[in-house]
Amino acid sequence: MMTRLIPLLILCVAGCTTVQKPPPAPPKPAPERALYTPATFDALPGWDATQLEPSLRAFLAGCPRAPGPLINACALAASVPIGDEAAARRFFESTFTPYALASSETGDSGLVTGYYEPILRGGRLRSEVNRYPIYGVPNDLLVVDLGSVAPETRNMRLRGRLDGRRVVPYYSRADIDARGESFPAPIIAWAADPVELFFLQVQGSGQLQLETGERIRLGYGDQNGHPYRSVGRYLIDKGELTLEQASMQGIKAWGAANPQKLPDALNANASYVFFRESSDPRGPFGALNVPLTPQYSVAVDRRFVPLGAPVFLATTQPLSDVPLQRLMAAHDTGGAIRGIVRADFFWGTGEEAGANAGRMRQQGKMWLFWPRGEALPKQD
Repeated sequence: MMTRLIPLLILCVAGCTTVQKPPPAPPKPAPERALYTPATFDALPGWDATQLEPSLRAFLAGCPRAPGPLINACALAASVPIGDEAAARRFFESTFTPYALASSETGDSGLVTGYYEPILRGGRLRSEVNRYPIYGVPNDLLVVDLGSVAPETRNMRLRGRLDGRRVVPYYSRADIDARGESFPAPIIAWAADPVELFFLQVQGSGQLQLETGERIRLGYGDQNGHPYRSVGRYLIDKGELTLEQASMQGIKAWGAANPQKLPDALNANASYVFFRESSDPRGPFGALNVPLTPQYSVAVDRRFVPLGAPVFLATTQPLSDVPLQRLMAAHDTGGAIRGIVRADFFWGTGEEAGANAGRMRQQGKMWLFWPRGEALPKQD
C-alpha cells in the first residue's frame, strides 16, 4: 500500500508547492520638476546696481515672437522712452514678479556656459585648403512631430529617415563623414578647418570669411536628432586633457597637436547641425527667430523657461570671482542646454566673444520674470 502512495505524495508535493511571484518592479522615479518660488526684487543679487535699460531693449527684441502671457508686458515696454533708465526700472518692477528657479532634483544652482557667433575661414568651392563641407538640411531628413497625438511630447521633435517603410534614426556624425559625396544634402560652402567647423555646429550659427573678403552668414537649419555629447568630457575621460584644459581653446590646441586622434574625438559627439544661408544683416537668430543681443540674450531649456521671458542671471565672469548679475532675455535654446537652472550666455561675434564663451563654465542662479496676474508656465 505504501509503495502505491509514494507517487501520489510526490505528485501532491509537486502540485502543491507555492510558486514564488517575482517582486514588483520598483516605481519609476518622479520626473524632475521646476519649482517657481516668488521673490522680492531686493532678494536679487545686485539688483539695485543693475542697468536695466539695455535689458528692456533686449526684451523688446523678442516681443514680435513672444507668447500670449507676455503680450501686455510687451505693449507696456514699447512705451518706455529710449535711454530712460529710471522708466525701465519702473517698468520691470511694476509689471513682473521674479520667481526663483529651482530643480526638484538638484536645487537652485546650475551650470552657466557661454556661446558666440564664430567667424571661420572657407570658400564657396572646394580646394586643397577648403576641404570640409558645410551642409544644408539633407533631402532625406524627416522631422516627426507627435504633439497632436501625444501632448507630453509637444516639445520634442524626432529626427529620422526612411529605410523601406520604417523610420530609423538619422545618420550620426561618423556616418555623415563616412558617406562623403554620397551624403544627400546641399553643400553651402567649404571650411578650412575641421575643428572650427565642429565648433560652428556647437554654437549653432556663425559667419564664413571667404577669400574674396565677403562673409556668408550661416544660420541654424536643423539637426540630426542625436544627443549632444561634450568632446571636452570625452578628452578628459581619455586622459588627453585635464578639466582645466578642456575649454574651447584647449580643445582646439589639442586637435592641432593630435590630428590622427581628432576624428575619433569629434565623432564622440554624434550630434550634427545643418545650416541655412542668411542674408539678414541683423545678426545671428536664436530659437525664438529674433536677432540675438550680445551679452543680453541667453539660451535656456524651453520646457521650464518660456522663450521671450526676462531671466535674471546671477553668476560670475569667466574664470573669475567677479559677479556677473544681469537681466537677460530668453531668446534661444540648444542641444546641450537641458535642465531647469541651466543657461548659455551669448557673448556676441568674433574672437574676443569666443574667448569669453570658451572660458565660461561656472555655477549660477536664475529668476524667471513673469507678468503679474498670469498663471505660471505649464510644465510638460
